[in-house]
Amino acid sequence: MAAAAAEGRARAGRRCPARGEDVVVDERRTETVEAGRDLPDALRSAMAVASDLYVQLHGGRPPPQSLTPASSLDRDWGFDSLSRAELLLRVERAFRVRLPETLLARADNLETLVEAALSAGAHPVAPVAAPMLSSGEVGAPVAAETLTAALDWHAQRWPDRVHAVLHGGDGSETPITYGELRRRALAAAGGLLRAGLRPGERVALMLPTGADFLVGLFCVLYAGGAPTPIYPPSRPSQLLEHLQRQAEILRNAAAAALVVPAEGKAMAGMLRLQVESLRLVATVEDLGDTPPDSTGAADPHGLALVQYTSGSTGRPKGVALSHANLLANIRAMGAAMEASSRDVFVSWLPLYHDMGLIGAWLGSLYFGAPVVIMAPLVFLVRPSEWLWCIHRHRATLTAAPNFAYELCIRKVADADLEGLDLSCLRMAANGAEAVSAGTVRRFTERFARCGFRPSAMAPVYGLAENAVGLAFPPPGRAPVFDRIDRGALAREGRARPAPADAPDAMELVGCGRPLPGHEVRILDEAGEAPDRREGRLQFRGPSATAGYINDIAKTRELFDGPWLNTGDLAYTVAGEIFITGRSKDIIIRAGRHIYPEEIEGAVGEVAGVRKGCVAVFSAPDVKAGTEKIVVMAEARDAEPARLSDLRMRVTAAAGALLDAPPEEVVLVPPHVVPKTSSGKLRRSAARDLYLEGRLAPSSLPPWLQGVRFGLQSLGAAAARAGRAARAYAFAARWWCAIVAGGVVGWPLVVATPGRERRWRVLRAVARAVLRAAGTPVQLRGAERIPRDGVIAATHASYVDGLALAAVLPGPLTFVAKQELASQWVAGPFLRALGTVFVARDASDLATADLSGPAEAVGRGEYVVVFPEGTFTREAGLRPFRLGAFLLVAATGRPVTPVALRGTRSVLRGDQWFPRKAAIVVEALAPETPEGSGFEAAVRLRDAVRRKLLPAFGEPDLAP
Repeated sequence: MAAAAAEGRARAGRRCPARGEDVVVDERRTETVEAGRDLPDALRSAMAVASDLYVQLHGGRPPPQSLTPASSLDRDWGFDSLSRAELLLRVERAFRVRLPETLLARADNLETLVEAALSAGAHPVAPVAAPMLSSGEVGAPVAAETLTAALDWHAQRWPDRVHAVLHGGDGSETPITYGELRRRALAAAGGLLRAGLRPGERVALMLPTGADFLVGLFCVLYAGGAPTPIYPPSRPSQLLEHLQRQAEILRNAAAAALVVPAEGKAMAGMLRLQVESLRLVATVEDLGDTPPDSTGAADPHGLALVQYTSGSTGRPKGVALSHANLLANIRAMGAAMEASSRDVFVSWLPLYHDMGLIGAWLGSLYFGAPVVIMAPLVFLVRPSEWLWCIHRHRATLTAAPNFAYELCIRKVADADLEGLDLSCLRMAANGAEAVSAGTVRRFTERFARCGFRPSAMAPVYGLAENAVGLAFPPPGRAPVFDRIDRGALAREGRARPAPADAPDAMELVGCGRPLPGHEVRILDEAGEAPDRREGRLQFRGPSATAGYINDIAKTRELFDGPWLNTGDLAYTVAGEIFITGRSKDIIIRAGRHIYPEEIEGAVGEVAGVRKGCVAVFSAPDVKAGTEKIVVMAEARDAEPARLSDLRMRVTAAAGALLDAPPEEVVLVPPHVVPKTSSGKLRRSAARDLYLEGRLAPSSLPPWLQGVRFGLQSLGAAAARAGRAARAYAFAARWWCAIVAGGVVGWPLVVATPGRERRWRVLRAVARAVLRAAGTPVQLRGAERIPRDGVIAATHASYVDGLALAAVLPGPLTFVAKQELASQWVAGPFLRALGTVFVARDASDLATADLSGPAEAVGRGEYVVVFPEGTFTREAGLRPFRLGAFLLVAATGRPVTPVALRGTRSVLRGDQWFPRKAAIVVEALAPETPEGSGFEAAVRLRDAVRRKLLPAFGEPDLAP
């Protein structure tokens, strides 16, 4: 296996199709530069390599004759980061050398690449190291209240256990133990304390992914400060923009210190001149090697991390997170993915981003799982290195944004897969950006030959405001796809299922359900939305931030009472969350919701457009006094005739999804469309660039735009108002029907003589009420219900009892808690119906007095119980209490499982605003107890639960 890995790693550097293109490398066209050739010959060879790549990226068109070896790879050649990575690999093949990945960032022209290639002989590739991860299972610091306490716990028990392995681009690997990390961090903390760092002060870490970052973050925590990761500059050509953005972040954070790599100290000096609060600029080495006499006790609820959201435009937003927030999120994610020290995590994610920092590194540290950390540039240049690192270390966990999986599909050649074994992976999290159903399917199919299982692919959802993770699928479950009607979602906000052959369909991927201890809700125009209704996604839980640092206004916008706004639109299906887009990016056109991601994806596939470099947004037309849809796309070619043709093809691609052409298509040079540090589009920033007048004005007459958008704006407003009005009208109708039914039904039931007659009256009233309320109810499987016994029904809403009374046959004996008997309205009504009241402990129905229900069963009556005992707003089948099954086991009568679907959508727990939905009551095949004791009751409970789960259609909430 090791030999196969070594061979695969050697292949990994030889072939790599470019991003967004199915580039087939013709090895016969790659000129090899012989050793000793002079610089002019080498430059000519490099020009040939770059020209071949240009031709392939531009559909066969040759590069402009003005290009020279000194031309900018970004500005003149139009090579984006992934095209540059492909160029670097081709130069390596041509010169028969291995170039450092850092050239991807600092080489701005072919001359620099050639100079590096001609001097690369003195830098041989390091041999592949044998895995050096610690073995043996260890626990987790469950009592730790701070991150430093978690590190102390591990370091004091097994200081020599390998915590992290730093994987170098040359194949070298450097281990860091728990003891070493703690020792180095404490030593550097002494330098911060001697420099006067005060508790809670922010210390910015502008460090690349590597050992200094690991030490730097914990040295700040040990010193009582709040580490604030900011990304280091990626390219010299972007230095000015980078400095401006980082200065703004440092001012917003009021940073007292800045920790930088040695080569960044000169640049950091300029930042110190611009940031008044900045007192210290140092490297980790500068901080010294003398531990402080005392570090003090950290406050679990004090500031532990400031994480700047990558999507911030304008004024940056720093998410304030406490130790309690971070540990709650790490523990909840660990519980959701069943993490332990038996796992091995491989990550190339940058440590200054929350997914790499908290999800990969700190999560692994807490659970004692070794983590292999690669530099992001290593992955970008050679994606196969990520896969082979997983193979060699037998990693069980990894994570990446969607684009990384797509990159592996396109850039890893078939020859590089020989001997690759990914069967060790049990979870590959896919998150941090929109998850593509196509990417999920293609990656699973492509790497199935390498042992990758569909159940290992785990689309997830999270955001910095909740530390990192919010929703995870259960381990071992294959991705859940939902094919819906695009038009229904755009016009009505309804995620209506679409048939497989529907032409106007879109497919979304579920990202699981909320992490343990966390909740989400979907809000539309009328309040909390039922299943398959799109709305604004909100959350709450122990990981939620207290707000943005030094920004009261943005913090106020973040909160809606105890709930926090994600800024995303979503819908749920039986508790599964499906993300549809960013609410702030949604465009409403003629009452339809336009999703920029879809249009951007379609335009990105147009030949001549740089894939992933398209932004769609709405912008005001100052002359017309209205808004228009703008498609901003980076073009690979700058020739006017070709740009005109490209604009027409972009208009057609966007118009196919918009049902009308966009008002304006703006073609811009490479690197104009703004992106975040993690590669996400900054649509708001693109819109700002457009509004600043630096891009081409609209080609349509203002009066025509005014007429069109005036009508569209009125239509959009009318559609929103109409949806809200219909929702409120339904709620009023529903409550009128319920109140009228109560006014009429209560005295009729109480006054009617005879229990059977009372039940006939109640059944008639219940059916009439539900019919008048517009809530249809249907019984399925009535033939499965025996003549007597116990009915065990799911419990999801206040409406459950009404629905059962409307459709189940015969008089029913409900089992209710004793407290209801004394209520002045419910008591007489329930007693008239023959309800049996039980006094029970609130925590376990097994302690209840079951003599009353047993007598009812003995009389041959239907006894209805809700084994969950209660219901909540959260979707899912809660744990069953044992009392009902002890009753069944004692009587020997059958128990009929009954699943109620739709009642939670009609009226969710903790709210009183009903929504329109149909109710289905499905009776399943009865179960008969095998025995009469405690063990028989347990077996019966489990059997009933197994039947109800698939019929109920909601997730299993039992531990």
